[in-house]
Amino acid sequence: MPEFGGLGKALVIAGLSLVLCGFLFVFFSKIPFLGKLPGDIHIARKNFTFYFPFASCVVLSVLVSLIIWLWSKR
Repeated sequence: MPEFGGLGKALVIAGLSLVLCGFLFVFFSKIPFLGKLPGDIHIARKNFTFYFPFASCVVLSVLVSLIIWLWSKR
């Protein structure tokens, strides 16, 4: 019977990542300006709605990059 230790660790990490993403979605939904920044694209037509939070993605990317950079400096 082959070892499944590596697969088990990968599944635990994937599960914890999903839980963390869920908490982040709940937390970020409470921030009123996120998703409504200038630069966020919102197109609404009669039978079609397209929304792409471009500026919000840029802001989040800069924040995450800053946190990772600060974390790696320790």
